[in-house]
Amino acid sequence: MPYILPLDLAKRPGARELAQVATREDAPIVDDALMEATLRGQDRAAWSAEQLAAADDALERIVDATVEASSVIDGMVGKRYPLPLVNSPLVTGWARSIARYLLHKGRTSMDKDSVIVRDYDNAMRLLGMVADGRMNLGEPAPGVPVSTDVRFGGDAPVFSRRQLRAFR
Repeated sequence: MPYILPLDLAKRPGARELAQVATREDAPIVDDALMEATLRGQDRAAWSAEQLAAADDALERIVDATVEASSVIDGMVGKRYPLPLVNSPLVTGWARSIARYLLHKGRTSMDKDSVIVRDYDNAMRLLGMVADGRMNLGEPAPGVPVSTDVRFGGDAPVFSRRQLRAFR
């Protein structure tokens, strides 16, 4: 389950940015209103079949980025916390930053000082701190056993001191 949905991305960064970065480079950019309707699951009858196909392709790229962002988060903190994580605003923010970066990384205009790169670097740094144990996400979800619980068990002893007394 992804930690961020396309609907969340429709709120921020917005349909315009998503249409620009998720549309194939050899195709015209998907109309902002169509991208908004596609992200929110609204009626899209006013657009042509070609436009709808382009919007669906862009949505597929967005979904792929959200799934990959969630996989990155799970991979970084999976040893320390039971998965899937409880969806908190912090985890959603990290997923948003990573998904935006993944959508933009194919573009040639990625600047090291851009907000997208900075947010991605911050998210990865904080995830690294969580993985190293220097930052805590809170208690694990109730009812989930802690993965570091170790128990030893064995069979009952075959010989006891009383049975071995004759051999002293």
